[in-house]
Amino acid sequence: MLQDFSSATLAEARPSVVATERLTLRRPTLADVRTIARLANDRRVAENTRRLPHPYSQDDAVEFIRATAALGSETVFLIEHDTGPVGMVGIDCSSPDNAELGYWLGVEHWGQGFATEAARGAIDFFFEEFEDDHLYAGARVTNPASRKVLEKCGFQWSGVQLHRFLALGSSTPVDCFRLSRGVWASLKSWSSARRVR
Repeated sequence: MLQDFSSATLAEARPSVVATERLTLRRPTLADVRTIARLANDRRVAENTRRLPHPYSQDDAVEFIRATAALGSETVFLIEHDTGPVGMVGIDCSSPDNAELGYWLGVEHWGQGFATEAARGAIDFFFEEFEDDHLYAGARVTNPASRKVLEKCGFQWSGVQLHRFLALGSSTPVDCFRLSRGVWASLKSWSSARRVR
């Protein structure tokens, strides 16, 4: 992140809800534990997400929700469709000047355009609320669907790096992408997410 925000500033910058055409992005709560654990406890999801362990238990979900509830350098949204959770999307600002978009969907929700729509909502939130000029993201080279999501959102390929994946227990090649504020602004023709307070 380009600048340090106080806890009060971070709390103010986090909306309670971001709405897109078909989705609602909101903070996860302990009431979501069972569903998050069910969606995340699929090796196909974990193998494409750096920080998800496999197997993924309800205890893992509780720990995750408690960590996201504490003010910090990450903004996390539960993705809902028709009032049911389908996955997660978030922005990690823990590395200065290197805010990173991340997302995952439960396997039964793949191929419906939810990842692109949720990513666009999170991207809009990020560029509207923070002053960073760039947002970064990555996708395993073996995950063309995720790379396609990033490209549809305007991200431009910037190279390949090795990243460690918890579920794999090893490092694997990741296509790295970058989205500039200028490109985002020029692509704002997508349906803007709106915040609901």
